[in-house]
Order: sequence, then structure tokens, then C-alpha cells
Amino acid sequence: MEFLARIEQDISPDMDPVRLAEVKAAEKVRGEELVAAGKLRRIWRIPGRRAVMALYRVDSLEELHEVLSSLPLFPWMDIQITPLSAHALDPA
Repeated sequence: MEFLARIEQDISPDMDPVRLAEVKAAEKVRGEELVAAGKLRRIWRIPGRRAVMALYRVDSLEELHEVLSSLPLFPWMDIQITPLSAHALDPA
């Protein structure tokens, strides 16, 4: 199953910069793990915002929830999910 996630960060400007740097470093590591596992297929920045669009491939909604909630920045994320299904004209 594929899902398109629009993820916007809502981090307080008062957050300790050292803590923020630690969380962002952990987020990068976790993202790389998800890429290596084939769960995070594509990711795009949304310019001018603290936001991304990400394509996830997982086996179930439960797995998607596990993947997203494993992200270190998850507590500061607003996530909108769109389930995707193949189109008859899909070249794959």
C-alpha cells in the first residue's frame, strides 16, 4: 500500500536549540533507516515552509502509523495522509 503524507512541523521558536539539533539529527538517522528498509520511497520539500510531502510504501495502516510515530519529530508534526492506488495508465 502506498500513502502520500503531507507533513508540517510545528516547532516552538522557544525550543532549546541544542535539543532541536539533537532531534533533527535523530530524524535524519531514522529517515535513512526508513529509506534503506524501502518504507520511505520519495520525499520532497515544500519551499518556504517547514513541510514535506513523502511517499510511504507499507503493508498496512497500522504499519504506517508505526513508521510515522517512530519519527523523532513526530510530536511536533501535523500529518495529512492520502491513500493511493494504481491507475490503469500507470507505467509500472
